[in-house]
Amino acid sequence: MPRTDPVPGLIRVRLARDLIDRRYAEPLDLDTMAREAGFSRFHFARLFREVYGETPGGYLSRRRVERAKDLLRAADVTVTEVCALVGFSSLGSFSSRFRELVGMSPSEFRRRTGEPRVPGCFVMAWTRPVAGTEQSRRSVAPAGADSVAT
Repeated sequence: MPRTDPVPGLIRVRLARDLIDRRYAEPLDLDTMAREAGFSRFHFARLFREVYGETPGGYLSRRRVERAKDLLRAADVTVTEVCALVGFSSLGSFSSRFRELVGMSPSEFRRRTGEPRVPGCFVMAWTRPVAGTEQSRRSVAPAGADSVAT
């Protein structure tokens, strides 16, 4: 029985990891990640864990916490705003996962790392969708969608 080359599968899993790295702040589910890699969701989850040592969801939440640490260190925005900016939908799940990975709460992390240097208004403006990008195009309603049918 001939052996198959594992490299194409690894490249495809890497495409999904790159998707997570690019779009960590957006809602991403297992089906979207698996579709990016071209695998069924179950095969993708199994292969991702085999390659990276953690589940796709675990990698996504760790990536979000890494970005949250950057924002808490450098930006003058509230913990709740950081939670939303990095893609968590719940402050409780954000705080729990942050504490699990970092060993302290987001507020304690901020106190220990010093005062933020970038005003929050700059951070909020920088993270807004830019007109003409793929994300802003998806959020625009089709022509006539705002009219009410009578």
